[in-house]
Amino acid sequence: MSLTKFIVPAMAAMAITACGSKATQETADDFDYTVDRFADIEVLRYKVPDFENLTPQQRILIYYLTEAAITGRDILWDQNGKYNLAIRDLIENVYTNFDGDRESDEFKGLELYLKQIEFANGIHHHYSMDKFTPVFSREFLAGLAAKLPADQQPEDLETLLTIIFDPSVMPKRVNQAEGQDLILTSANNLYDNISQPEVENYYNALKDTTDATPVSWGLNARLTKQDGKVVEQVYKVGGLYSESISKIVDLLGKAAEYAENDSQRAIINKLIEYYRTGNLKTFDEYSIAWVEDTASQVDFINGFIESYGDPLGMTGAYESIVNFKNQEASHRTEVISGNAEWFEQHSPVDPRFRKDEVKGVSAKVITAAILAGDAYPATPIGINLPNANWIRAAHGSKSVTLENITEAYDQASHGNGFNEEFVIDKETSDLLDKYLFITDNLHTDLHECLGHASGRLLPGVDPDALKAHGSTLEEARADLFALYYLADPKLLELGLLDNPDAYKAEYYKYILNGLMTQLMRIEPGKDVEEAHMRNRQLISAWVYEKGKPDNVIEMVKRDGKTYIKINDYAKLRELFGQLLGEVQRIKSEGDYQAGRDLVENYGVKVDPALHKEVLERYAKLNIAPYKGFVNPVYTPVTDKDGNITDVTISYDEDYLPQVLRYSKQYRTLK
Repeated sequence: MSLTKFIVPAMAAMAITACGSKATQETADDFDYTVDRFADIEVLRYKVPDFENLTPQQRILIYYLTEAAITGRDILWDQNGKYNLAIRDLIENVYTNFDGDRESDEFKGLELYLKQIEFANGIHHHYSMDKFTPVFSREFLAGLAAKLPADQQPEDLETLLTIIFDPSVMPKRVNQAEGQDLILTSANNLYDNISQPEVENYYNALKDTTDATPVSWGLNARLTKQDGKVVEQVYKVGGLYSESISKIVDLLGKAAEYAENDSQRAIINKLIEYYRTGNLKTFDEYSIAWVEDTASQVDFINGFIESYGDPLGMTGAYESIVNFKNQEASHRTEVISGNAEWFEQHSPVDPRFRKDEVKGVSAKVITAAILAGDAYPATPIGINLPNANWIRAAHGSKSVTLENITEAYDQASHGNGFNEEFVIDKETSDLLDKYLFITDNLHTDLHECLGHASGRLLPGVDPDALKAHGSTLEEARADLFALYYLADPKLLELGLLDNPDAYKAEYYKYILNGLMTQLMRIEPGKDVEEAHMRNRQLISAWVYEKGKPDNVIEMVKRDGKTYIKINDYAKLRELFGQLLGEVQRIKSEGDYQAGRDLVENYGVKVDPALHKEVLERYAKLNIAPYKGFVNPVYTPVTDKDGNITDVTISYDEDYLPQVLRYSKQYRTLK
């Protein structure tokens, strides 16, 4: 599971500066983190500290892993929508071939649309899942398309134009609305010509609730019907996405030649075997080997991983992150993971739902070297894998915090005015300034390292029992675990915090975000739909309601503005613990109805008056609600015979040049 970035500008990670500048790599002082700004997006760049201190072998290993990572780009675009690649081709071609007035409103609208779909890896917003609305005319695009060279003419222009411009066609990539067929009403390309009951019946027939080591059914396949029969189209060499996967396999093979050790080489080769066969048991074998490798400095994720893009939470989106261990910063996570047993056994959870023994929890702070697939341009700040519950229980999990990403957020945005606008008083604002960066990072560490790794399912409980609400409740479970322990004296004892009140910074930020400021991401009249947002609102609204008798959290009106005031932090922690116990029970018992009620009653509906107020106040700050990144560029150094001897890194590529280059250089699907 992954933790998306809190877009809460109280954290320094949230500001906005001028766009369009280039970066140099000399010193921290002259590194320009900001690349571009458009619509509701700010694009940043990140540094890769200590890359130069790796060995040439490690740098070459990273190079081949990054090439493999980016090579899967087209897979995600196609997973996100059946017509995405064709629309991308159309928009990129008319943009690059345009010879008219590039300052005209129509062209500027086209450029905006291009930037939006490149950021979202498709025609639907990466977070809201709503289809983008072009601010240029159908006639303008049709006219430009007619002028394209013959080899760039789309096969069915009218269909593409209808999809782009008709708001009733494919309006939402992932639909989570209660009471609807979530498969038929979602525009993603994970299923074809099939209904939600047919999907559920197909996989229910395959599942064996007595199997202690179940595979993750549906993880790497598109489910469709052929001649009236339900069939799986498996992602593998010789199967669906074979063109992309074959190239990924070739590049992984080259990476294996530069592996740091035999264990790492075996892991890469096991992943290759999985890609060649599509066998989910092989993927489990790979996952076990990967989670048990704690010796390698260079590490990577590559595969069909997170299932947030599937309304049923089954099919994994293509994702890859290449990274290496931040030796100094990893001390924090190593301390946490080294005490995993203590945290598990002292959890405010019914002992029946705790792990009897915590196995193999490892955690590290990493330096991201490349972001790809579902982690690019928008990226998580923390990851805990594998997602299979039985592997976590039997073999442990590996947790990472992407600290060079959180550093980029932090460095890019100082003095944005958020605290002055939304934080209730100077005392609280000073608390945030002093302790939010460390407590926010600790929240990520605890969420990923221990939260997702905690608890257990009762025997016979289907891991998918919570269905469409599973992702939201899993994120809530991990967040609550982290929030509960942030206030525990154990963190002071372990030397992770130096002030018993430090946790209050994260508590305030979390409640402010969950009750108010994350609403700036939602259009007026819309419900909360994205899993992480539902999770944060669910938690915040529940503790607000349950704390009313003791006035734990107060909504204060001042000069016509609403502020959050926390009156009793100790009681708030108790409430976090109570809710953690209930969410863990729901997951452990597979109690769908209770889980559904929690999500629908607390995580979905929006107060329209408060929503309007937040949008108006936020608009004055001119802060982009969403952030993402361009990648550094890795260039191989070769000898006179063409053999790679080393790799250099540069940071001077801007947003549109990078994504347009990726489309040309890494195109694998037609």
